[in-house]
Amino acid sequence: MLPDIGVFGPYTYLVTEVVWGTIALTLVVYAGVVREAARTVAVLYPFAYVWDWYTLEVGVFAIPLRTGVEFLGIPIEEHIFMVVVPAMVVGTHETIRKLTDEE
Repeated sequence: MLPDIGVFGPYTYLVTEVVWGTIALTLVVYAGVVREAARTVAVLYPFAYVWDWYTLEVGVFAIPLRTGVEFLGIPIEEHIFMVVVPAMVVGTHETIRKLTDEE
């Protein structure tokens, strides 16, 4: 059985983003691809923002365990998510490449 992360109440989503964001940042720094990750985030962010805003507006999904703080019409946690996910992808990919090249 998985632990109930809802113990953080309205900060649950924020806490998970900080945890995974820390992992993503660690991978990006380890692989030496901070600029590449930042560029990827910058390119994807506008599309992700519009998609997120639209899906929240039409009620496709709801996020109950969040702070309620919004910026530019979407929860602050979603903005963080839109940075963490591409950074995690780049960091994971480049870390695997770095480890493979070292062999």
